[in-house]
Amino acid sequence: MPDWEKRFRAPRVSLPEWAEDAPDRALFVSNATGTYELYAWDRATGAQRQVTDRPNGTTDGVLTPDGEAVWWFSDTDGDEFGVWMRQPFGGGEDVPAVPGLEPSYPAGLAIGRDARSTAVVGRSTDEDGSTIHLVRDGGAPAVVYRHRESAGVGDLSRDGTLLAIEHTEHGDAMHSALRVLRLGGGPGEPLALETVAELDDTRGGEEELGLAVMGFSPVEGDTRLLIGHQRRGRWEPMVWDVADGSQTELPIELPGDVSAEWYPDGSGLLIAHSFEARSELWRYDLAAGTLARVDTPAGTVSGATARPDGTVEYLWSSAAVPPQVRSTTGEVVLDAPGMKAPGSVPVEDVWVDGPGGRVHALVQRPEGEGPFPTVFEIHGGPTWHDSDAFAAGPAAWVDHGYAVVRVNYRGSTGYGREWTDALKHRVGLIELEDIGAVREWAVSSGLADPRRIVLSGGSWGGYLTLLGLGTQPDAWSLGLAAVPVADYVTAYHDEMEGLKAMDRTLLGGTPEEVPERFAASSPLTYVEAVTAPVYISAGVNDPRCPIRQVDNYVDRLVAREHPHEVYRYDAGHGSLVVEERIKQVRLELDFAARYLPA
Repeated sequence: MPDWEKRFRAPRVSLPEWAEDAPDRALFVSNATGTYELYAWDRATGAQRQVTDRPNGTTDGVLTPDGEAVWWFSDTDGDEFGVWMRQPFGGGEDVPAVPGLEPSYPAGLAIGRDARSTAVVGRSTDEDGSTIHLVRDGGAPAVVYRHRESAGVGDLSRDGTLLAIEHTEHGDAMHSALRVLRLGGGPGEPLALETVAELDDTRGGEEELGLAVMGFSPVEGDTRLLIGHQRRGRWEPMVWDVADGSQTELPIELPGDVSAEWYPDGSGLLIAHSFEARSELWRYDLAAGTLARVDTPAGTVSGATARPDGTVEYLWSSAAVPPQVRSTTGEVVLDAPGMKAPGSVPVEDVWVDGPGGRVHALVQRPEGEGPFPTVFEIHGGPTWHDSDAFAAGPAAWVDHGYAVVRVNYRGSTGYGREWTDALKHRVGLIELEDIGAVREWAVSSGLADPRRIVLSGGSWGGYLTLLGLGTQPDAWSLGLAAVPVADYVTAYHDEMEGLKAMDRTLLGGTPEEVPERFAASSPLTYVEAVTAPVYISAGVNDPRCPIRQVDNYVDRLVAREHPHEVYRYDAGHGSLVVEERIKQVRLELDFAARYLPA
C-alpha cells in the first residue's frame, strides 16, 4: 500500500470532549471503522464504545454535563438538515432529544448543568430564518428568539438562567452582536424572558467589528461571560459581566488572533494564539493578569482543553508529523490502534508582495531539483487559513513528485481583521489577485514549471479554482474543483439560509439587488474563457454548494465540448468515508497525469 493511501487509512482520533461534571467520561470522533463516527470513552475504566454507526458517518455530537448521555445530530446522507438524537452514555436506544422540533439546519446547542434539565437548541430553516428554542423539565420546546437574519446559541450559564445569543439583526453576517436573556419562570410556571444585556460593536460601513461568545464562567452564580472582540484589529478575549455591564479587556500582547476558554475553576483562561500559520497555548491568570507559556511543539494546535487537575490536553500536528492528542504531562492521551500514518515533508514559509499587502504561502517540495509540476491547493472558508498542520491530500501530491503551494489570501484568518474583511463586493477576484502574485513568485523562483501548474481546492477553494480558470486562463494548466460554487446566482437560491446571509454581506445584497456583483464573481460568467481541462467532484446532497448550480456549469462545458470530467458522489459537503476520500484523491491524481504535459 503506498504511503499516501496509508495516511488516509490510518486510524485517527479527535481531541476528546469531557463532561463538565463527570470528567472521566469523554466523547471523541474516530475513523477506526473506515467511517468517521462518534465514540464514548470511560477514562476511569478505559472502556471505549462506538456511539453512532451510519453509512455516511457522524461527527456532530456533545456530552451532557453530567456525562449521562450523548446528543448527536442526525441528518440524511450529509445534507446537514435533521434533528438532535439522544443516547445513554453506556449505550442504548437512540431517541429524539427534543420531541416536537422539526428537522432544520443546526444553529448551536447548549445543555444546562441545572437540575431542571434545561437545553437550548438553535435552528435555521428557509421558512423561519433563525429560531432558538428552550426545553425545560422534558416539556414542549418554547421559542425564545426568532429573526430572519442568521443567529445562533452562544452559551448557557451554569445555573441555566442566562442565555447568550450571537445574532446579526443588523444584516452583517460577518460581524455578530450579542444579547443575553434571563430565562425566568419556576417549575410549572410560564416562561418569562428578560433581556439583561446587549453588546454590539458594529459601526456601519468599513468599521463594523464582530463579537463572539466563548463561554460563561464555570463558577456557580458567576455572571461573567468570556467573549471575543475585534476592537484592536484582531480577535482577542474580554470578560463581560452581564450583571453590572463591566467590560474587562485583557492585556494579552501577542501578535495575531487570540481565543480563550475558562479553566474549570474559573481562575484563569487557556489562551490559543494563532499567528502566521502556527499556533501555541498560554495560561492567563485573571487575578495576577499574567501570561505563562504552555509548552507545545512548533506546529499547529487544532484544539485544546484544560482539565480539572490543571493539565492541558491538545490535538497537535505539523505538516511533517501526523496528529497526536497530547497532554502537558508529556503523555499521549488517546491513540487509535492499528497502522500509523507515515509522515510527510515540512513546509517552507514564503512571503510575496501582493496588491493588498504581503501574502503568506506555505510550500512543500518533493525530492529532486525543480522546476516541479506544482499544485496550488487553495483552502476553503473563506474565513479560514492553511497552517503548518498535517494534511493527507497535499502529502499525496508531494509523494507523486509535485510541489504544493498553499496561499493564505485576503479573507484568511490569523492576519488581522482588515485582511479577513477585505473581500466585500469584489468577492473571489481579490483572493485570486493574491494567488496570482504567489504563482508569479513560484515560476520566477524556479519552483514551478509554468507548463504544469494545477489550480485546486475544495468548497471556497473549489470556487476560486473555477473562477481562476476563467479569469486567469493563461496562468493554469489544469483545474481540480471539489464541491465548488460554480454558478453563484443559482447557488445563492439553493443554499442553506445562513450562507445566503453571508453572501448578502459579502456582495452587498441579493442577486436581484446587485446582479452585476454576482455576475462578476460567478465562475459561470467566465466559462467560455476556460482553456485548461477541468475536473469537478460534487456531493449530490450538498446544502452549501448545491448540485444544480454545478450541473449548470458542466452543461456549458459540455456545450463547448471542452475537456472535463465530473464525479458525483452520494454525500454532502465532502465525505466522512475513508475509501471515498481515497477514491477522490486517486481520481484527481489520474486526471492530472493524463492531462498535464509530460
